[in-house]
Amino acid sequence: MTSIAPHITAFLRERLTCENTRAAYAYTFQLLFAFASRRLRVAPSDLQVEQIDAQLVLAFLDHIQHERTNGARTRNLRLAAIRSFMRFIEYRVPAALDQIRRVLAIPVQRTDTRLVKHLSTAESRALLDAPDPTSRLGIRDRAMLYLGLTGGLRVSELVGLRLDDVRFDGRYVEILVHGKGRKERVLLLWREVGDAIRAWLAIRGPAACPELFLSATARPMTRSGFAYVLCKHVRVARITCPSLVGKRVSPHVLRHTCALDTLRATGDLRKVALWLGHAQQSTTEIYLQVDPTEKIEILESGLPLRLRPGSFRPQDRLIESLMRGNAPPPPALE
Repeated sequence: MTSIAPHITAFLRERLTCENTRAAYAYTFQLLFAFASRRLRVAPSDLQVEQIDAQLVLAFLDHIQHERTNGARTRNLRLAAIRSFMRFIEYRVPAALDQIRRVLAIPVQRTDTRLVKHLSTAESRALLDAPDPTSRLGIRDRAMLYLGLTGGLRVSELVGLRLDDVRFDGRYVEILVHGKGRKERVLLLWREVGDAIRAWLAIRGPAACPELFLSATARPMTRSGFAYVLCKHVRVARITCPSLVGKRVSPHVLRHTCALDTLRATGDLRKVALWLGHAQQSTTEIYLQVDPTEKIEILESGLPLRLRPGSFRPQDRLIESLMRGNAPPPPALE
């Protein structure tokens, strides 16, 4: 039997370099080990590699779907973390190769491919107008929302911005974004965005942390904190924009909105991928399903076949039967 504790520690520290990925994977194993501990009646620190077999993993996946009411996408993300760990230990624990192979063979669940949710121009305007421009937190919120809508930043990229990542260059503002997989990109944004950031910097005040956006307690803004701020202003925006009623607006919806605005403005999918920091352009193709520009070009590029004109004239017996409310008699066989 091989203790799993040193291997999971090495996996999180050595294999995973991105802090956000490490935190997401660590939460997956927190759920898995808590489930295995209850099922096997052993302490999490006493779990063995041999005990995490395909049967237990399948039971765990069923548990998070039925008892935690997680969807298929969340289930697949948890399975991806477990698979990654199994590939890591197959070189470290050769005796468990057959067990690892069975876990790796667990299939992902198919999910529905839905259109990405985004905001219209009127909805974006209502959201930007929601924060109070005369209060300190309102100025901060306006800058964050404006940056999210125009820069298309992931929420982790937005809250992770530091003071030295922002540079004002004449009419524009230059933002150094630290993206996924330790990839960096530079965005050059409009003067209006720079003015919103300048307004926040003027009242930000000194703080011990270098992050650009701070919470009400002068600590770095968190992802959940930004989600709370967004939800608060969406409720205010619904008063002036009824189309937002019943619409779920998450931080990633701002990113989708920016992507679609960029695609409509440029018509170039490559530029959208460059702006969003996508490693593969195929990831960006989801926005083609939403943007009607390509479909309109298809309609304008050709005409469909025309149908032969004609009209239907019912028989007199049919009209009479309909007027009487009776079914027409069947036609006579010839």
